[in-house]
Amino acid sequence: MRVSFNSHGVVRMSDRITGTVKWFNNDKGFGFITPDNGSKDVFAHFSAISSGSGFKSLDEGQKVEFSVEPGDKGPKAVNITSV
Repeated sequence: MRVSFNSHGVVRMSDRITGTVKWFNNDKGFGFITPDNGSKDVFAHFSAISSGSGFKSLDEGQKVEFSVEPGDKGPKAVNITSV
């Protein structure tokens, strides 16, 4: 897997990486994931969670795998799956 970083240590568009859910607000539908590679936290929105069930949420401390794309306010996680 190849991961690239910008000058601030933020992951750029990449292959799948792993991380841990830092926090996730189920009522508001968003939170942050801390990548295992040491880069900055990544925004996570409920719409990016790949789930077989109708309710999409994440739990604090949950291990996940995801890709990163640029967002309006910084990097965002996409195609989030549980590990």
